Amino acid sequence: MTVIARFALAAAIAVVAPAAASAAPAPAPAPAAVGWRALDPQNTLVIDTTKGRVVVELYPQLAPEHVERIKTLAAKGFYDNLVFFRVIDDFMAQTGDPQNDGKGGSDLPDLKGQFIFRRGADTPFASVGKVGSSEGGFVGALPLMSQNSGLMALTADGKVNAYPMFCPGVAGMARAGDPDSANSQFYLMRQRSANLEQKYTAWGRVVSGLEAVRAIATGEPPAKPDHMIKVRIAADLPAAERPNIQVADTNSPGFKASVDAARLARGASFNLCDVEIPVQGQVK
Repeated sequence: MTVIARFALAAAIAVVAPAAASAAPAPAPAPAAVGWRALDPQNTLVIDTTKGRVVVELYPQLAPEHVERIKTLAAKGFYDNLVFFRVIDDFMAQTGDPQNDGKGGSDLPDLKGQFIFRRGADTPFASVGKVGSSEGGFVGALPLMSQNSGLMALTADGKVNAYPMFCPGVAGMARAGDPDSANSQFYLMRQRSANLEQKYTAWGRVVSGLEAVRAIATGEPPAKPDHMIKVRIAADLPAAERPNIQVADTNSPGFKASVDAARLARGASFNLCDVEIPVQGQVK
């Protein structure tokens, strides 16, 4: 309640005026809504494991040859019943070897590493602004670090370098010492590992089932390893077996507001792995 004091100059006596009604405060703006998008069944990998279902979104625009390899082998049933033979608790869970010991692969040729890609104006990149000395953003649910978009005007191909971050849930291709030796083995990140960035190919990210990945038995090898029961592209599954989920649109104002909140909470230590990607729906 506002009280206004008026002074009678002649008597120098303070007189209290009647209380004025307070103006109603302006309503707080509604939080920006998170937009939702459906997964493309042609670029969604469904991994049914002994710890539950894991749904991975694939990114052919970043690593086309590796995504095609995963699709080809999944369609053949190559990955069915293969074990997670190397699982490190605060690192990753590795699988995809028909020998189940890290020494095997498919009969297809090895793949050339795709650690960095050229990002152009046509790349569906949801920028969240400067992160450290680079520009951060997302392609789908996959976080990226990139050269500044402004540099596109200065390059011969109109593009800039970008690379995926190995945040929890990111799917990467395993390889030997030769950077071009990836074949069939892959791993799912349980925690972040910046040491892998620009050295290994990331081709997808878990959008549902990270808790299952983190529940896989650990060991090198585990005493009682978990395994993949069935691995298929969602489009190849009967409709009743496909995951029915939506993922947050990283271009939506609500999602960008969540990035700003995480940036504020973490301060100087903020990185894009601090940002959760909301999901809604049923994985079946």
